[in-house]
Amino acid sequence: MSNIDWVLVILFVGFVLSGWVNIYSAVLDQEHINILDTSQKYGKQLGLILSSGVLVFIILMLDGKFFEKYSGLIYMVSMVSLIGLFIFGKEVAGATSWYGIGSFSLQPSEFAKFATALALANFLSSPNISLKKVKTQIKAFAIILLPAIIIIPQPDPGSALVYAAYLFVLYREGLNGHYIFIGFLTAFLFILSIIIDYTYIIGIATILTITVSVIRKRKKKSISIILSYFLLSTLFLTSFDYVYDNILEDRHRNRLEIMLGIKHDPSGVGYNQHQSMVAIGSGGWTGKGFLEGTQTKGDFVPEQSTDFIFCTVGEEWGFAGSALFIILFSGFIARILFKAEQQKLAFSRIYGYSVAMIFFFHFAINIAMVTGIAPVIGIPLPFYSYGGSSLWGFTILLFIFIKLDSENHSVL
Repeated sequence: MSNIDWVLVILFVGFVLSGWVNIYSAVLDQEHINILDTSQKYGKQLGLILSSGVLVFIILMLDGKFFEKYSGLIYMVSMVSLIGLFIFGKEVAGATSWYGIGSFSLQPSEFAKFATALALANFLSSPNISLKKVKTQIKAFAIILLPAIIIIPQPDPGSALVYAAYLFVLYREGLNGHYIFIGFLTAFLFILSIIIDYTYIIGIATILTITVSVIRKRKKKSISIILSYFLLSTLFLTSFDYVYDNILEDRHRNRLEIMLGIKHDPSGVGYNQHQSMVAIGSGGWTGKGFLEGTQTKGDFVPEQSTDFIFCTVGEEWGFAGSALFIILFSGFIARILFKAEQQKLAFSRIYGYSVAMIFFFHFAINIAMVTGIAPVIGIPLPFYSYGGSSLWGFTILLFIFIKLDSENHSVL
């Protein structure tokens, strides 16, 4: 126990407890003011927090090698649980992403994140594995894309989007930066194609490709890369219409169009996000105080205890409280990255980077979503949003790394 990183543990406890307090504030019923009342979300969340403590104890008691040895089995079980949703899953908020167990619901996609991180770390840390080889790249992408492909048609594109985080892990392990460039280029072109006709974009891309090729005419390798980007972009653009019209649902399209300013619907699809921004803005510099949020008390923001919990922080604790949370959580991610870089074993390092990137994506996208910078895609704020699946998933994700890190000193 003496080798455990207590900084991470203390931050974890602080986030979980402050999240619990904010859930209490977000859904407080004056007839049930006892924070321990298990008939209310805040009482249930306490039970989930205590059960997370049991998970922590179990993880810390296991040998760190257990996670490497059984990473493949854990990944397989996780994929089977995702596939099983198409047969046994129940629909919640338009997505069949949950198993119903009595009054309790379990979302397997939350556990697939640490399962994928373990499988990827195990594969990339194997002998004679190099991301310079195309075969290795294909296998690594397959490990990452499989859960995302299963999750998308549930439909739950928000959870699937998180798997893009692993691209940065691959980059740390030697993947060419061109892949990240292609990823950003694809996302940019997809958004641009929503605003203007894609034929115009292809025309602009053609002109830019010719211009750059002329400028760099003596560098054949650069020209081949530029042409490859152009061909891939054209291929993606011609498929964007199909993806946008047939894979994304109306609610996803509407949220994208609201974010891009194409549509304005503060009383319809954009209601949640609009009310969230009103709540955060009303908090001012120092906030209205604990249990004093008028938007919160008026129940104006739907899902305020789950995906939109950050607006409770903004309204009641203001800019100062929001900034403090952002600083502390950024420090939390930086600490994980720092410890990951110190690992002597490649498995532990790769897993640590995966943990950091998953937390970063959830943290950044959730806050961007709540503040109107990104569309609403249903991504919980780690340790703050109400729910057992997300809390357990994030707890397991973090403490497996804390366990691996605690054994780092004994590695020769």
